[in-house]
Amino acid sequence: MSALRSLVRFIDWIAENTQTLSWTIMRVLGSAMFMTHGWPKMFGERAQPFMGGMDFFGFDVGVNMLWVAGAIELFGGALIAVGLLTRPMALLAAILMVMAYLTAHPAWFPTLNNGELAAMYFSMFLVLFSFGPGKLSLDALVFGRR
Repeated sequence: MSALRSLVRFIDWIAENTQTLSWTIMRVLGSAMFMTHGWPKMFGERAQPFMGGMDFFGFDVGVNMLWVAGAIELFGGALIAVGLLTRPMALLAAILMVMAYLTAHPAWFPTLNNGELAAMYFSMFLVLFSFGPGKLSLDALVFGRR
């Protein structure tokens, strides 16, 4: 029992001493992967036009919502990756993922409607919004926020 207790304490020590690094890795890699969805919408072979195109839940707002989504994914993702304006960008990205899920993945169960990625991005951005960018971020450096 003593060996098991020592092992658990050692694992806890490792976990506690890697929190800042693991939080940063999650923020940077998650947002970098998010950016890969925005690039083709903005600059790919079939880039979305700014005007016209996809409407907003049946309302024609004049702006192509896929272009707006691409801008949030690419530029918002870049800001989140470096940890600048993380909370507002994470909130915007989380809202975008709810909208993406509701428009492109209408069935309830994510594995049946291919909505796992939207659900995972939503979860990640909601957590980043709630807990902030972490110690290794421009928000922490510039504004003193974590």
